[in-house]
Amino acid sequence: MNVRAAAANVLYQVVDKGVSLSSALPSAQQSIKPRDHALLQEICYGALRYLPRLESISGKLMDKPLRGKQRVFHHLILVGIYQLSFMRIPAHAAVGETVEATKTLKGPRLRGLINAVLRNYQRNQQELDQFSVSHNAGKYAHPSWLLKLLEQSYPEQWQNIVESNNCKAPMWLRVNRKHHTRDEYLELLSEQDIEGIAHPEARDAIKLANACDVTKLPGFEQGWVSVQDAAAQLSVEYLQPQAGELILDCCAAPGGKTAHILERNDNVQVVALDCDETRLKRVQENLQRLNLKAQVICGDARNPQDWWTGDKFDRILLDAPCSALGVVRRHPDIKWLRRAEDISALATLQSEIIDAMWQQLKSGGTMVYATCSITPQENAEQVKAFLARTADAELTGSDKSNPGRQILPGEDDMDGFYYAVIKKS
Repeated sequence: MNVRAAAANVLYQVVDKGVSLSSALPSAQQSIKPRDHALLQEICYGALRYLPRLESISGKLMDKPLRGKQRVFHHLILVGIYQLSFMRIPAHAAVGETVEATKTLKGPRLRGLINAVLRNYQRNQQELDQFSVSHNAGKYAHPSWLLKLLEQSYPEQWQNIVESNNCKAPMWLRVNRKHHTRDEYLELLSEQDIEGIAHPEARDAIKLANACDVTKLPGFEQGWVSVQDAAAQLSVEYLQPQAGELILDCCAAPGGKTAHILERNDNVQVVALDCDETRLKRVQENLQRLNLKAQVICGDARNPQDWWTGDKFDRILLDAPCSALGVVRRHPDIKWLRRAEDISALATLQSEIIDAMWQQLKSGGTMVYATCSITPQENAEQVKAFLARTADAELTGSDKSNPGRQILPGEDDMDGFYYAVIKKS
């Protein structure tokens, strides 16, 4: 398939149908040549990152919007505008290939329209680009409700958060210390002319100066290293697994944190729980590549009686379902798929899970509550409410007035994440 046609299909699936980019993109990649995978990814991620600007420009260039069966061609126009505005592809190639995509999408009669729209944009690009950032949604490339939430929650940092969200995320690695120390693996990278930088706090984390294909990483297939953001790697630093313990990784898919616990101390018994059977396959695949073993269970964390009859756990890592607003730079579709009303619904779900999981924790045990969100309602406020209603819960490592640690997107080049450590008396 023509790459631009594939990109238009992905945008249509995400924006119009509500399919996640992580689902739509791999399917589209199967329809094009492997050498074009990176180009498709760049177009899709970029167009979703700056969607309001592209929509503003297309609206100015079209007499009336394309509807119904023609909607995919609307997204093809966005693909063309994105290339002309943000990519280094020669203009004639960007326009020519985008127009050519009408054949693949079975709309040759729209060839002339799409060619005219893109040529018109070329002629009036400066004026149209200025118009596209004349409103906040276009200027900041975020929906209005999210901008409002960020301004209210972080009056001094919200613009930095927005800027970080609109940047490409770096590639972080997690070194498997069962094979090498981090310093040893940095040497292996250097021998391959791959530059890496150690994280000051996440003790197994390396940031690559330039992202690369995992097949170029020394020993990737042998399980020497995995790809995982440094903020996510901090979970094991807060959990502090000890030999001989029974540990639950709750909401575990795709399994990065499960694996990290076992890499850090394989003399533990780990149960990996998730309610999504499809995503649990990723957990199994990751464990197999890394030659690690855990008990993988499909179940609802709110109803542990349905899936667990064993001993109570020494430690629980509760990586709660959340809005994922801390990882927008890695998943720009979140900005357009998430809704303001989702936050309170997720907070309710989180509170139900944390209460249920607390009953599965031993006296003297530790729970680490974590999300990849930055909304206070899902994080500090959630923990405050839990502490207020739970007599045997004791917060450690932070103050009750501002419980836990909120990592904002871009801090030490990490994703946005939240952690709170709670002990059971």
